[in-house]
Amino acid sequence: MTRAIIWFRNNLRIHDNESLIKACQADEMIPLYCVDPRHFGNTSFGFPKTGSLRAQFLIESLEDLKSSLQDIGCDLVVRRDKPEEVIPDLVEKYDVDVVFIPKEITREEIDIEEKLKSRLGDKLSFTWESTLFHINDIPYSKNEIPDVFTNYRKKTEKEAKVRKEYEQPTKAKLVDGIEVGDIPSLKELGLSEKEQDDRAVLDFKGGEKAALERLQEYFWEGDHLKNYKFTRNGLLGADYSSKFSPWLANGSLSPRRIYWEVNKYEEQRKKNVSTYWMIFELIWRDYFRFSAWKHGDKIFWPSGIQAKQRDWSHDKDRFKKWAEGNTGIPFIDANMRELNATGYMSNRGRQNVASFLAQNLNIDWRMGAEYFESLLLDYDPCSNYGNWAYNATVGHDPRNRYFNIVNQAQKYDSDGDYVRTWVSELEGVPDEFIHEPHKMTPEQQTLFDVKIGDEYPKPMINLDESYEEIKTRD
Repeated sequence: MTRAIIWFRNNLRIHDNESLIKACQADEMIPLYCVDPRHFGNTSFGFPKTGSLRAQFLIESLEDLKSSLQDIGCDLVVRRDKPEEVIPDLVEKYDVDVVFIPKEITREEIDIEEKLKSRLGDKLSFTWESTLFHINDIPYSKNEIPDVFTNYRKKTEKEAKVRKEYEQPTKAKLVDGIEVGDIPSLKELGLSEKEQDDRAVLDFKGGEKAALERLQEYFWEGDHLKNYKFTRNGLLGADYSSKFSPWLANGSLSPRRIYWEVNKYEEQRKKNVSTYWMIFELIWRDYFRFSAWKHGDKIFWPSGIQAKQRDWSHDKDRFKKWAEGNTGIPFIDANMRELNATGYMSNRGRQNVASFLAQNLNIDWRMGAEYFESLLLDYDPCSNYGNWAYNATVGHDPRNRYFNIVNQAQKYDSDGDYVRTWVSELEGVPDEFIHEPHKMTPEQQTLFDVKIGDEYPKPMINLDESYEEIKTRD
């Protein structure tokens, strides 16, 4: 009799799951998830590593995975301990022949893999499940991966092919006599429940079923894919973008499933620049992961992959104003308040708040990255740190770039509805002043029912002066 373990990491699905389909070939298996206590500690700057919103999304994802495994005659085994301790113990106790593990490429994850290798040796079998293009199929070795995305994309699109999905298993047998354990509650993880905010762009529910429902809804029922490229910078509502990222991050949704569904849509509905752009964004996601593979721990350094030295500030009071959405710059505040309330922020918003923190305030970009790590439903280290470094000018774009915040607000929130949604103090302010309310006279402030410096703060910095300061940097 053969026995296998599949350690679920960021592949919380039964569709297109290489580890699972291979484990199902054994006579008996242990589908394992480890609730690692380190994931619920604090980051280096003292933020909760996993906040309650993402933890709730994870719990829902695990509950859904458990249900899917039960449907094929198996179950999810849950242990609340370090995987490098749990897995060898299970291997010994149940005489397991092989352990299937989806490979990761950032430091904390690699350290665990190395500890498992030292204890399990050739019983360990790695799979690759996190990207659109398989790591063995991209036309680059590790050290050859370009530091410019366009170069990577063009050659990869030309020379690599997206693999077909793995078949979904229909039958699996759990090892006899094993205690499956319980999925912990938020309270057991030391977290408190947060109510759903009715202003959220979407009621995100964790799990594969919810992910596939969203895919069906966005592509087929709503028919939104054909317009994606032209709506993706929106700020309000469920359908300006796909919102697939939270499910992609914990692997409830396979990027290959999206790719082949796009192909199906192009055959049956429409093929245009928007359908391509969905794949383009998946290639960007791949690129951040492969770049992290190439550069290793540099993606977490203050100097980034550019090794650019800069005298970063760690001003806690200024950071607090940014984090809480009390900067006095409405577009920044609206985006930060949305993140705090819902665990989500648009891509346009993320770029602006990151640019503001790292460029205008000159605050260590890693503080912002760790704050996002704590709160984002769709957090994954490669995309999060890659994007933050990019906007801090220490990543894949070394130019001394920055966003003109007010211009961005006027372009993407021209009617001010997004700001009014999240900054309730300004709900009576007209379009003319909605993005610069400090320019109102005292009489206008009285007329529009807000006192700047009292109900809503004055700008914490002079933006124009900060842009001039940015321009003087190397």
